[in-house]
Amino acid sequence: MAVRTSPGQRRNRCRPGAKVGRMTKKWEYATVPLLVHATKQILDTWGEDGWELVQVVPGPNNPEQLVAYLKREKSA
Repeated sequence: MAVRTSPGQRRNRCRPGAKVGRMTKKWEYATVPLLVHATKQILDTWGEDGWELVQVVPGPNNPEQLVAYLKREKSA
């Protein structure tokens, strides 16, 4: 199936459930509260364990409290 992304451009998109020639990656996710005075240290620690930062958003109960969403590839 092809999808028009802009005039004259096309890109292929697989249908859900379609088999692809290579294995699909599996991910695991974590949510981590960030302390304003230690944000870099917290993110560096998680990064050393293979976690990648996806997004930082305000906390649900206190917008001044930040929450980091992280992901890493699941090990087999």
